[in-house]
Amino acid sequence: MNINGRHVTVWHGGFFFIPFAYKPFNLIQMPRIKTIDYENSQGRLREIYDDLRSRRGKLASVHTIQSLRPESIVHHMDLYMEIMFSRSELSRAEREMMAVVVSVANGCSYCRNHHSQALNHYWRNEEKIAMLVNKKWDTFLTEKEQALCLYSRHLTLEPSAHEDQDFTLTLREAGLSDPAILDATLVIAYFNFVNRIVLSLDVELEEGGAGGYRY
Repeated sequence: MNINGRHVTVWHGGFFFIPFAYKPFNLIQMPRIKTIDYENSQGRLREIYDDLRSRRGKLASVHTIQSLRPESIVHHMDLYMEIMFSRSELSRAEREMMAVVVSVANGCSYCRNHHSQALNHYWRNEEKIAMLVNKKWDTFLTEKEQALCLYSRHLTLEPSAHEDQDFTLTLREAGLSDPAILDATLVIAYFNFVNRIVLSLDVELEEGGAGGYRY
């Protein structure tokens, strides 16, 4: 049996391939590409890491996964800060809520965990977070919040449907302006982008969990 941490191949007069991910508990999970951690960083990468630790409180795995392209971390963070923290009709909580919905739809547990923590910084209600994750939106969300969640999930799972049908109408009916609709779409697009980085390169949750960042 050859175990590579991903799949199992058994040689017995031929081969048998088990087509599912295999992650034995006794193996340390590693990303699928080389990364440079803080201790081994130097030069420009160390400067970027220090800046991130100063601004955000901690260094995240989603940052170190881009360590082979240090400047991509800088531009990524500029985009993240603009979309998630800039002035908007959408509150910080609403944007974090949408981040969770997109990440759940994509099956991205890393981003779901991180942004559930961020959302709970504003909601301070773990029961509500659980209901959001389980799509029980009509039990506690406002009309506007429900519209944002539905738009987030639908655009994530069925993007091509939006080419011929205007799903922004529901957002308009919920009172969102054109700038707010743009901001919502940017949040959705951004987290689809990040979810795919995390999933394809197997970014794992940091030791110590997803908390401890500046929200």
